Amino acid sequence: MTTRLTAKIAASTVLTSVLALPALAENIPVTYGTNWVAQAEHGGFYQAVADGTYAECGLDVTIVPGGPQVNNAALLLAGRIDFYMGGTVDGFFAVQEGLPLVNVAAMFQKDPQILLTHPGTAATFSDIQKLPTILISDGGYAGFYQWMMSAYGFTEEQRVPYTFNAAPFIADPQSAMQGYLSSEPAVVEKEGGFTPDVWLLADAGYTSYSTTIQTLADTVANKPDIVQCFVDGSIKGWYNYIYNDNTAANALIMADNPDMTQELIDYAIDKMKAYGIVDSGDTLTLGVGAMTDERMADFYTKMVASGLIPDGLDIKASYTTQFINKGVGLDLKPAQ
Repeated sequence: MTTRLTAKIAASTVLTSVLALPALAENIPVTYGTNWVAQAEHGGFYQAVADGTYAECGLDVTIVPGGPQVNNAALLLAGRIDFYMGGTVDGFFAVQEGLPLVNVAAMFQKDPQILLTHPGTAATFSDIQKLPTILISDGGYAGFYQWMMSAYGFTEEQRVPYTFNAAPFIADPQSAMQGYLSSEPAVVEKEGGFTPDVWLLADAGYTSYSTTIQTLADTVANKPDIVQCFVDGSIKGWYNYIYNDNTAANALIMADNPDMTQELIDYAIDKMKAYGIVDSGDTLTLGVGAMTDERMADFYTKMVASGLIPDGLDIKASYTTQFINKGVGLDLKPAQ
């Protein structure tokens, strides 16, 4: 099965008629759009393709890689793909804008967003606020930095635009820089010759889910068997990718992204495991993909306090726990 973008066109042309089947049949084409180019952070989905987990319940899944020239979120709204790699905030914004988007599972219990500091310059996350320079991108400033200002007292004056170039951070010991857990730390180690201190925003209270499975409300209402099969397959795929043989999945990732290397994949998997990105907290009892009303309400309260989301939204319209929290895949995790 191909995971190339071109393969998605043929699948989506027959999607409407095929998904109308009353029960799952063989080889029902389904497309999942990621939010960036293929990488280890998408590994569980590739794993479920590679080892036939999706196929076991009748789905022929095509992964549609994202990237700077690909807007998979728009393709989902247009009905051109079936599922999209979204997030908690995306769901809240969808409710605010009246968009029929629903998160049905969260593959990442922790958002991999981080801050980096020079070794020893901060003893706690709140200590970072004392540094004069915080390198934050425009997107980060419009998003998580608003929470950082509200929750920890970071200021607009501290913020310097981050252009995804680590050189200013490397040169200034009294600075901090945003990053992605599996990316910027490796860059700094290679280019700066030192290992930065890494601060996961999730561990500091930024309780957003990440790498969700998002679909249309109509799909949830009218094709629940398709949704359940895709969710269960993805959950099993993530367990197998993190804990078991992921060789075939990595081959698919590198085929879809020729710039990806095994070294980068291994680094990312190590970080995801070390920081509990996929499997931690509620997943230990509910299974990978878990979401809870309590956690959603907690994060919504924080977003309201930061001014990012208005009060009074019906956030339960942004997600459903119908397809998760059932302990699927727990048997695939090696005994501790």
